[in-house]
Amino acid sequence: MEKDLFISEFSEEKNRITLKILGEVDHHSALPLRRAVDEMLVSKRPQTLVIDLSAVDFMDSSGLGFIMGRYTLMEKLGGRTVLRDPSEKTKKILSLAGIERIIKIERTKKDKNEAK
Repeated sequence: MEKDLFISEFSEEKNRITLKILGEVDHHSALPLRRAVDEMLVSKRPQTLVIDLSAVDFMDSSGLGFIMGRYTLMEKLGGRTVLRDPSEKTKKILSLAGIERIIKIERTKKDKNEAK
């Protein structure tokens, strides 16, 4: 997959693909992002898709649609989706939308609010 304007990092190991999304996931970025990711998922058919949200500054309903669409596609392909390290703003939107009840959220970084 060629490097996309909205994907800052991409890694593939065994049956796991990790994408680090950069910047804003809104109506401007969601469509090209969706096309690139869907093409890759259909051709590579990973068991797990990890979407790293740590570098996402803003997400609107188009971003939520992007996440749910990839979740649905991965389910159809027999795989699973994991969201990694959403920023505080993104975590709030995911929580309000109830996505954390559907898709696993993986935290690899310590929250700023946690005691050191």
